[in-house]
Amino acid sequence: MGYSLNQEGEWPRPPKCRVLTVANQKGGVGKTTTAVNLAAALSMHGQRVLVIDLDPQGNASTALATEHRSGTPSVYQVLIEDLPLASIVKPVPGMPNLYCAPATLDLAGAEIELVPMVGRETRLRRALNNFTGMELDYIFIDCPPSLGLLTVNALAAAQEVLIPIQCEYYALEGLSQLLQNVELVRAHLNPPLVVSTILLTMYDARTKLASQVAEEVRSHFGDTVLKSVIPRSVRVSEAPSYSQSVMTYDPGSSGAMAYMDAARELAYRAVPSGS
Repeated sequence: MGYSLNQEGEWPRPPKCRVLTVANQKGGVGKTTTAVNLAAALSMHGQRVLVIDLDPQGNASTALATEHRSGTPSVYQVLIEDLPLASIVKPVPGMPNLYCAPATLDLAGAEIELVPMVGRETRLRRALNNFTGMELDYIFIDCPPSLGLLTVNALAAAQEVLIPIQCEYYALEGLSQLLQNVELVRAHLNPPLVVSTILLTMYDARTKLASQVAEEVRSHFGDTVLKSVIPRSVRVSEAPSYSQSVMTYDPGSSGAMAYMDAARELAYRAVPSGS
């Protein structure tokens, strides 16, 4: 059920900044769309939100109208050259409370350049630990569709993992590999890390398959799965080509209302403690 964007005013702010890595090595499951739209929805309700774009394609940067041409100071310089994160963070035009740390194509080389570096898995965490001067409520880290060093950096820097799962055939394929990686990172680099949230995306209510997949995911993961489900939506897909999230591009669309509901659920849920 959708509701007016401004009806509720501010949502409760978390006691401390929540850092969520949005990960799934499967491409096309709605990782970037989810990171950008949850961030936008939260920012519309009084939360101060930063999106860190860790995908060399820079799709989150595009959707947030943040300059990311090659040569623009970006997450690449933060990881490889120790540039302070604060120096690359930009406010998102027309969205008070929302900020973006852009990715450029240079990041494509970072996977290889990180290999010989000291502390290569925790360079993003170090940058976040040194990031001061901005009071934030949420940081979303948008990962590339792989389980390489960029994703490991994202997992090592976060407290929570948010996994978008599309309601399609083979949805759970590869998920065990991602969960295994989360376990490895938790064991060796980041003990508090927890898979706190799973979001069902690309739900087509007309198909039996979608409801079967949703049922299967819920029986596997229980309350970790948000009640809100993101429908297949043309408007959600169109929005980035206008350098917008769907929250501003078409606030009344089914996709925008579903992301608003999911963001609200995220805000009102107690932050899970690491097990």
